[in-house]
Amino acid sequence: MKRILDCQASDFAAMSKQALLAAIAGAEGRTIACETIGVLTPMLGDITNAEFAAAMGADILLLNMFDVCHPVIQGLPQTAPEDVIRKLKALTGRPVGINLEPAEQSLSSENPNMWAITGGRKATLENARRAADMGVDMVLLTGNPGIGVTNRAIVQTLEVYRRELGHRLILAAGKMHASGILSEGGESILTKADVLAFQNAGADIILLPAPGTVPGITLEYAAELIAYAHSLGLLAITAIGTSQEGADTATIRQIALMCKMAGADIHHLGDTGYGGIALPENIQTYSIAIRGVRHTYRRMAASVNR
Repeated sequence: MKRILDCQASDFAAMSKQALLAAIAGAEGRTIACETIGVLTPMLGDITNAEFAAAMGADILLLNMFDVCHPVIQGLPQTAPEDVIRKLKALTGRPVGINLEPAEQSLSSENPNMWAITGGRKATLENARRAADMGVDMVLLTGNPGIGVTNRAIVQTLEVYRRELGHRLILAAGKMHASGILSEGGESILTKADVLAFQNAGADIILLPAPGTVPGITLEYAAELIAYAHSLGLLAITAIGTSQEGADTATIRQIALMCKMAGADIHHLGDTGYGGIALPENIQTYSIAIRGVRHTYRRMAASVNR
């Protein structure tokens, strides 16, 4: 078994779901996942934000606001809609995940904004199956600001996905913030009861806010939840989903070390440094903080033809 630290593009291309999960676990908290938004204009114009994140050291690319019915990744060479994920994987040599949102209510529709949900972002079985057919490796059940995703809705969706697609997709679940549900804010974003419910429903990975990114989510609280998730055989993602991916590098370094101490298997940086991607220097800073320059530069330098 290879650690994800040692994997090249050809390794990722040949990996099963279980092999990728084992590779992440084997890296002992040194996996970076970067979220990007493909419908926004890329920071580099004709280079996708996902490619930019990969170039700065991301191991896993997570696409937010990706509509599987109308797939758009700005900066991607002209590609048939059904092939955009495979094209992105060919250009970056990275596993790709997408967010799907099991919204019980669309709170954002009362005050339309950039996060307002579209049909191809909803966590339906049809959308997840379409994502798998497009080459997506992981689906994260979560909610953007104001969408109205509850943990109950996540559990109900997980049960369907495990039964129908659990052999094809890594299933991750959790919230980076309250997603408009104030009763599930702060320490109530994720509880031990939620972790157990997610595990019973079929999750492979649980996601929780990184310490210091949401009020009430301390290092101690995150460490307790992650230890419990590990005891159930789950991996854990700590997420920076409150725009602190656009903070100064000293703040990013502090969050990174707290997440490492808490036991995170995967370290997530969100998509709104300015808009569409974390600040590139913060991706690199985070990576160096949790795995040093050797592994960071190796990931940055490796050719996709390896």
